[in-house]
Amino acid sequence: MTASMPTPSPYRGDFLREVEREVEGGEWVKMCMQCGVCAGSCPFGPHWEHTPQKIFMMIRAGKRDEVLTSDSMWMCTSCYNCVVRCPRKLPITTIMHGLASHAHRQGLAPKMQPTRAFSLRFYDNFKRTGRVNELKLTLGLYFKDGFVAGLKKAWEMRHIGLGLLKAGRLNPLELVGGHRCQDQKGIAAMLAKVEQIEQRAKATKQEG
Repeated sequence: MTASMPTPSPYRGDFLREVEREVEGGEWVKMCMQCGVCAGSCPFGPHWEHTPQKIFMMIRAGKRDEVLTSDSMWMCTSCYNCVVRCPRKLPITTIMHGLASHAHRQGLAPKMQPTRAFSLRFYDNFKRTGRVNELKLTLGLYFKDGFVAGLKKAWEMRHIGLGLLKAGRLNPLELVGGHRCQDQKGIAAMLAKVEQIEQRAKATKQEG
């Protein structure tokens, strides 16, 4: 007796429509022709959990949780090799960062992913003064897992730290102040305007 073949699961478009609506560049996902050039062009290609073209196929297949909980999008270093070589000129880098941001907003991004931790601390550091306080950023990353872990990490990196001190890139006085942009209100207004533009673009997508 011949065993019956399992019925293939149909593609579900809900997640694709969500990506098109919520992710910058998401409307281009359906244009991917699965050639794999992006994966072959990426310096981190062998280390991706899911390569970009696989991410795009998973989106079209409705695999929402698998995509948004993956650390693949956080592997992107913005080298743009994939964009330059893509036969269809898809904004792959933009989509990867957009997916990472969407995963973070949805609370699904992997909590222990190091790039995510750095990105959040970098932005929080920058938006306070308009300039990056390298010392506070570095110490924040070192001690995020506790005091003892921070001391161990600082000791491991002591030679690099001394080199930065000698080069004037780290200043101990930045712990109590640090350099900042003069127009603090202007920085706040600029960031608010960016958020406004993003919300307007999202609303336009939803209307369309």
